[in-house]
Order: sequence, then structure tokens, then C-alpha cells
Amino acid sequence: MTEISRRGFTLSLLGALAARGESKDDVSGLSIAEASARIRSGNLTPPQLVEACLARIQIYNPKVNAFITVTRDFALGQARELEAEQRAGKFRGPLHGIPIALKDNIDTAGIRTTAASAVFDDRVPAEDAEVVRRLKAAGAILIGKTNLHEFAFGGTSATSYFGPVRNPWALDHTPGGSSGGSAAAVAANLCFGALGTDTGGSIRTPASYCSVVGLKPTYGLTPIRGIVPLIVSLDHCGPIARTVEDAAILLNAIAGYDRLDIASTDHPKEDYVAAMKQPVSQLRVGIPRAPFFDLLDPDVARLVEDAIGVLTKMARGAGEVALPPTSNVSLVAESYAYHEEYFTREPNRYQIPERHSLEAAAKAKASDYVRSRQRLELIRRTIDDAFTNFDLVALPTRRHTPATVNDAIQSDESDSPRNPSLENTTPFDVYGIPAISIPCGFTPAGLPVGLMIAGPRFSEGRVLALARAYEQATEWHKRRPPLRPDTPVPPLVPTDGQ
Repeated sequence: MTEISRRGFTLSLLGALAARGESKDDVSGLSIAEASARIRSGNLTPPQLVEACLARIQIYNPKVNAFITVTRDFALGQARELEAEQRAGKFRGPLHGIPIALKDNIDTAGIRTTAASAVFDDRVPAEDAEVVRRLKAAGAILIGKTNLHEFAFGGTSATSYFGPVRNPWALDHTPGGSSGGSAAAVAANLCFGALGTDTGGSIRTPASYCSVVGLKPTYGLTPIRGIVPLIVSLDHCGPIARTVEDAAILLNAIAGYDRLDIASTDHPKEDYVAAMKQPVSQLRVGIPRAPFFDLLDPDVARLVEDAIGVLTKMARGAGEVALPPTSNVSLVAESYAYHEEYFTREPNRYQIPERHSLEAAAKAKASDYVRSRQRLELIRRTIDDAFTNFDLVALPTRRHTPATVNDAIQSDESDSPRNPSLENTTPFDVYGIPAISIPCGFTPAGLPVGLMIAGPRFSEGRVLALARAYEQATEWHKRRPPLRPDTPVPPLVPTDGQ
């Protein structure tokens, strides 16, 4: 059999197996680290990984609606180039030949970037965002651009010009937001990892709801230049992956100073994969019960308390602590500053919830914004002081399980306040400190629950280490959604806004 025919047979087999919800050697379900090892050994090639993802996307994206744009030809072209390097023994690193998805508010040169809005339906950037440039240099393959809550304005991913994203664990529920498409794609094995953005919890919320790993780094550690902003002072970019190690691999590729990024911080280069392996037995874990444990769903409370019990045994112990309040910081004026020109010209091209948000933001007073910005700076300068008697904190990522898609759409289109939907995650964007969400169990209804671990500024290594230790002590991250090719998609209930 010739090389070409062998490859054709392999791809046909992968497609046939994917049609049954499977893959050869579970290729599409490998971790980044596992797939990388097989590429380096020659047991897998980049085109095989791309084809495995494309086969699953063809079957499952119509169900979860995770992708706005699938970059099939672009990905296959990248894969062939990286396969040639593989044959020559040239490897760029652990992301060499690995298919990665990008939230569709992250600019990609020559590939449209919509932010899930009609406003940007035909927007094609001329340059890559800095994080995209770094991923490409590391050998990552762009498999597509993922769906999100329009302009990252909300926490459900139900409000999108391209339709709602659905949770792979329960298609009638949301995956959380705003990086819902990225988390759903990772959970459904449509890609090996993804990037999301986090302004009020938009990486960690969908990671929790989709039972994957989502890391929001320290503010300024990863570049946000070339990313459609929500609130620049709070915007973060970080990885979503199936394991803690994969998140560390992605962080290694994108972290680092960008002189042209006004949010970027010049922090010394670190190896987060190496740091992730440090011992955790001497780490002191704080439990910030008030207000983060208030009004928890009973199932969430039970699973998080079980997780804290595991952490207590592997670390130096756990005790109750307090973190500073952040409710007096409001920076919505930054959102309006970016959207003013578009919103003034074409307000009706925005979805109803975003229209409401921008109308409210337009009324923000400059004096209120300045005071909030000053409070933000003081909180960030002093937040490490809160960690004097402990090293890390652990708490529920979310207090509740995800809403149904229909309920989320109705809630998004109502005039009810939206901040409560962000719950536990938002303060950590204000603090600007690293925070990770990892799977910690499932409710009796089969809905995932996440545990959040956070630490002082630039403590990503310790955060990853404790998260990995918990991951290794449990089995939650090994579960996969019950998606099948014949899984029906629940209908949407029409609303007045539809």
C-alpha cells in the first residue's frame, strides 16, 4: 500500500469511527501531552489529528454549535507543513501539530473574527492577535473560531448572532460564558485545547459547566493585544483544556511581555509545566466562605466540600480566610468607549441584551469611572497582602449549575440585573490574580461542578501544582460527555425577541 493510500485509509477509518462517536485509539480524546508524545514518536501525524477533529466537528458541531468558523483548508495546510517538519526531525515543542480552537473575539489574519455579532459579521483582521502569533510559532494548528456570548458581554453563551452554544453534557443547558464555544469544543473532543477570554469569569464559568480545565492568568501575564475588548482593565486571555498539564503547556506558549500591549506586564519567563510538578504538602489553603459559599446549590456544596477534604489531606491544611470586597468597582465605561462608534451607527445590529448593556454604559459618569479605576489599582497593589497567612484559596467556581438554554435566553433578554450571573468569578478579575477551575464532580442530574483555586499575583506555578495534585487524586477529569451521533437537539422556545 502506498503512503498516499495508507493515509487515505487511515483518514477514512477515523471518519467512520468518529461517525459512531469513537476514534482510532481514542485519538480525538487524547490530551495535548499524549498527542504530542505520539507525534514526536512518529505514531501520529498532524494531518491525522486534524482529520480526527474535523470528523467530529462535522457530526457534533450541529448539536453543540461550538464553532462559528471551521478553518478546514487552513488547518490541513498547516498540518502538512508541520508534518514535513516532523519527518525532518524538527519539533517546535509540545504544541507541534496540535489542533487548537480560538474564541472568535481573538483576531486571526485573513480569517473573519466576529465576536458572535452581526456588527462584525464580515470583519476580517489583517493581523493575528499576539497570542495567535505565539501559538503558530509554537506549532499549534488553528482548527476554527469558537462561538461566544456576543462581544463577551454575558455568562451564558446563549446570546449570539450565530445561535446559542449548547452544553455537551446536557444539550438543553448552556455551557456558560462567555467562552462557551471554547469549553464546549474541548469537552466534546472537537479540538485538543482552546483559548478563551475572562473579564468576569468567562474562562472559568464554562470550564466549570463543561467539566474541563480553565485558567485565568495574572492580569498582564498573557497579551490581550488583538483581542476585541470587553473591559480592558479586566480582560484576561487564557487556556481551556482537558487536563491541568495541557493548560500549563498552552500557558507556556502564550505568556510573556508584549511591549505594544498597554495591559502587558514585564514578568520573568517561567516554565509552568515544570512549576506544576512542585510538591504541595506545605501549601496552606484558605477557604473564603463569606460570601463565596452563600446560597450554594446543595449538590454544589456537597461536591465542593468533598473536594476541600481532598485538598486538606494533600496540603498543609485548610482554614477559613477573608478576601477584600470588590463590589465598588464599576468600569462599564470602557465597554462603551470601544463600542461607541459602532453602537451609534448601527444599534439594531446588536442583540437585545447587549443593546441594554451599552445603553446603560453610555450613562456612566466620568467621575465614577475615575474613582473605580483608582480603587482597582489599590486593590491590585494590596491583594497579595491578603495571602499573608495562607498560600492559595479554594472555593466553588460557580454557586449554581447551568441554566437551560431557553431560560438563559429569556433571562438575557429581560431587564433583570445581570451581575449576579457572574457570581464567584468576578472578584478574581478585579484582583487580577491567577485562578483556575477544575472538575470536581457531577450532580445527580449529570451536570458538572467546578472547583476554583486561586493565589496571589504570578503564583501560577503553585495554582497549577495544587490543581494537578487534586486532578491526580480524583477521576472526574476522565469522564466524557454522553454525546452520540443520534443525540437529539432540544428545540428552542420562541421569545418576544426572536
